[in-house]
Amino acid sequence: MDKMMSNPWFLRITALLLALLLFFSVKANDDAANPVETTTMTEEIEDVELEVYYDNTSLMVSGLPKTVDLTITGPTSIVQTARQIKDFTLFVDLRDLPIGQHQVPVQAENLSEQLRVRVDPSVVDVTIEERVTQEFRIEPEMNERLLKEGFVLESMEAKPNVVTVTGSKSVIDAISFVKATVTGEQNIDESFTAEANVRVLANDLTKLENVTIEPGVVDVNVEVEEYSKEVPVTIKQNGKPRTGIAIDSLTSSNETVRIYGPQTAVDQIKEYPIEINVGVITATDRDVEIDLKAPSGTTAVKPGKVTVEADITLDDAAELPDSDEDPEIADESTP
Repeated sequence: MDKMMSNPWFLRITALLLALLLFFSVKANDDAANPVETTTMTEEIEDVELEVYYDNTSLMVSGLPKTVDLTITGPTSIVQTARQIKDFTLFVDLRDLPIGQHQVPVQAENLSEQLRVRVDPSVVDVTIEERVTQEFRIEPEMNERLLKEGFVLESMEAKPNVVTVTGSKSVIDAISFVKATVTGEQNIDESFTAEANVRVLANDLTKLENVTIEPGVVDVNVEVEEYSKEVPVTIKQNGKPRTGIAIDSLTSSNETVRIYGPQTAVDQIKEYPIEINVGVITATDRDVEIDLKAPSGTTAVKPGKVTVEADITLDDAAELPDSDEDPEIADESTP
């Protein structure tokens, strides 16, 4: 035994065994303190917002999807952390690209290198164009079916009546109409002011997107009136002139009047007859004021009064101005 203990090879082998024992003991402790995760998982994260890097002061970009889908595979804990925190970014970098059409890859940043990453779509088609700003006049509009029966849309005015539209050159060139549409409840029978959203439309009336409109909302003044039509005035004589007075002609102060009411009733009226008792005309008083009434089925006539002037001829039998004769006057029109 003593000889074995004193053998240098025995001591060397013993020292080697002790060293190996110590090594494996330390490694086991390290593995226990820092276990290596061997389980993996795959997670799909849908509708991740896609960022775009470009000069947005002078350029416009179209064709990009707003979101993309991301699939990550790797250690379970890292995948779960990425899914919950979502501190990563998916983006396309267009800063070094010229105006025109391009295919660009979708890139990811702030994801662990231990993850395998797949983006759908991985490549997108984009169009880079010049950014253009232009002024357009607004065309206000309203569905006239909202009006109460017998009323019509007289006029509409937007305030302000001009807007500034910013977008890509191709979109700005495609603008044919700029509309501000007024909405409301049925049976509108009076003028009003309402807010209306401004839209830009192509020639086929499709709405153009990806533009900035300033202001995007305007006030629209809507003037509503009852349906009306102008008709000529005709004068009919009744009664007899005073002695010595011959009626050469009768002329109304208004050649036309405006009739208001339901369209079916108003459109049937072709003229407005005024009846005048010529017996009220004297040598010194040749003007007769007539009150006007709305024809049957209508609601109003404007003006409410007219003056009929008589052109007369007098003879020796004409009554003097101080005559006491004063025949009854019937000067109210009854069309």
